[in-house]
Amino acid sequence: MAQLLKAKEAADQVYDRILKRTEEWKAAGCQPCMGVILVEGDPASLLYVRAKQKIAGRLGIAFQLKTFRPDVRESEVMSLIAEWNADPDVHGIMLELPLPKHWSQARIESAIAPQKDVDGVTPASKLATMTGAEGLYPATPQACIRLLRHYGYRLEGTNVALIGRGQTVGLPLFHMLQREQATVTVCHSRTPDLAFHLRHAEIAFAAAGQPGLVTREMVHPELVLIDAGINESADGSIAGDVSAGAAEAVKAVSPVPGGVGTLTTAILFENVLKALELQVRGKVAGQ
Repeated sequence: MAQLLKAKEAADQVYDRILKRTEEWKAAGCQPCMGVILVEGDPASLLYVRAKQKIAGRLGIAFQLKTFRPDVRESEVMSLIAEWNADPDVHGIMLELPLPKHWSQARIESAIAPQKDVDGVTPASKLATMTGAEGLYPATPQACIRLLRHYGYRLEGTNVALIGRGQTVGLPLFHMLQREQATVTVCHSRTPDLAFHLRHAEIAFAAAGQPGLVTREMVHPELVLIDAGINESADGSIAGDVSAGAAEAVKAVSPVPGGVGTLTTAILFENVLKALELQVRGKVAGQ
């Protein structure tokens, strides 16, 4: 039976540290604040935002939610970002996806001030993630590594298979794994034999966004498998990239839901406090 790498305990530890640090900031006269932008149209996004809002309230972090109608002009969102960039009382800015299809997501993300980019999506944040410079790193790749650490697994000197090379998880995770001194093989849609690389890996990360991609026949009993896939089915349920059969045939596996995503949310709020600290110190890559 595979060990289930559930994230609740690790996330609760992060929340405890956030709560303590938030109280310290408030005692010093500073109210940590996160601003979130949502363009209506995707019901799931609204649910995610409301969940974050609830957690922010529990942590004592102010939560500014600006909701736009689907027909909003791109310039209006850009204007709000500029306003929040200049507002010393807003410490973190997050753009909830998806955006309208005809918009330039890259242009809008790039408009966020690097020192307020809690989602790690700006060019400056991506460069910092790649080089290890001080800055705000994306939460999901951080969660993948921290979940392993929480359960006592080391990456240094380990053969790792990384499935997926997307901008959100796979690519930044690759750079973070390199800095952990892991030996990383990146697998993707053009990889002819995924099973070959999984058979030779000690740890694997699945971040392709394809439900059931990793099957029982691909894995082995000593493999530790972190599933970072989030795939919504027609009935609204969530599944990862790892099939049920594969999850039963490995040494350890993170569940979906209850794994990487749970810790990702906690680290997102941790990034809000890190952003605040960077702003107070006036030091961040790209600033």
